[in-house]
Amino acid sequence: MKTIHRTMGLMEWALLLSLSMLWGGSFFFVGVAVEELGPLTIVALRVGLAALALNAMILLRGQRMPLNRGLWAAFIGMGLLNNMIPFSLIAWGQGHIASGLASILNATTPFFTILVAHFLTRDELFTPGRLAGVAIGFAGVVYMLGTEVHEGTDSRSWAQLAVLAGAVSYAFAGVFGRRFRTLGCSPLVAACGQVTASALVLLPLALVVERFWQPPWPAGLDTWSAVFGLALFSTALAYLIYFRLLESAGATNLLLVTFLIPASAILLGIFVLGERLEWRHMIGMGLIGLGLVSIDGRPWRWFRRMAHARWKAKRGGTSQ
Repeated sequence: MKTIHRTMGLMEWALLLSLSMLWGGSFFFVGVAVEELGPLTIVALRVGLAALALNAMILLRGQRMPLNRGLWAAFIGMGLLNNMIPFSLIAWGQGHIASGLASILNATTPFFTILVAHFLTRDELFTPGRLAGVAIGFAGVVYMLGTEVHEGTDSRSWAQLAVLAGAVSYAFAGVFGRRFRTLGCSPLVAACGQVTASALVLLPLALVVERFWQPPWPAGLDTWSAVFGLALFSTALAYLIYFRLLESAGATNLLLVTFLIPASAILLGIFVLGERLEWRHMIGMGLIGLGLVSIDGRPWRWFRRMAHARWKAKRGGTSQ
């Protein structure tokens, strides 16, 4: 099946950069909030506040959320795979590893998506480029994890595995979300439905498990600023930009955001949170980036076009 690459204009590139900063910022916001709040509480507040914002937006636009049971079952499934599981695992993992490292590990999502899609769909099978990209990307992950396991740092190893498990959940969500094409709901309604379903499950769970309502109540200004930023910017606004880009630029172009998220997360972690990444993390990120390049194929096509243009120009100059 041939992949169609849509041309992106200046607006699409601006939205793509904004989306990468919003999603990269989510690792920063979690890194701040996890100092005072438990992971379930952070995620429950994240999806709860985002659900309020998106429901308010739907009402302001004169729309209504559907009451179809089958559709809400799909919302719950998507919320589980795309919000509840990955958000919770990543938030827990960031209690033990740097936000920049978590963002690097999260960048493996496309590799897992390719594996899941190959076995669960009929139109997204392996290609040589995809297989090469997956192999290179996983080599980067094994390099980073292998060093941690060899050194015996159990909590950091488990934290990294938790973030990788979150990436696996995102991969299943990407395949599961394909069904929304045939369910007849708008992207805004789909986004609102999944965060609302997630909030309905996570809010009581966080109340029972972490009991964040009991004193002493962690009410630091930095923590609450991070929670609101995570919910309103890195979740509600990010979803709106995501579905806008998905409609105008296509899923293939959206893959580019994966290259950009770690950059903003790492910069925020280093300059604001005072985190440090080791050389093995940077080498692992380089291998993951090379794997993503192999999957996307776009840089190779650009390089071939430039080389061909130079060859033609040189040949033309010689003939004269």
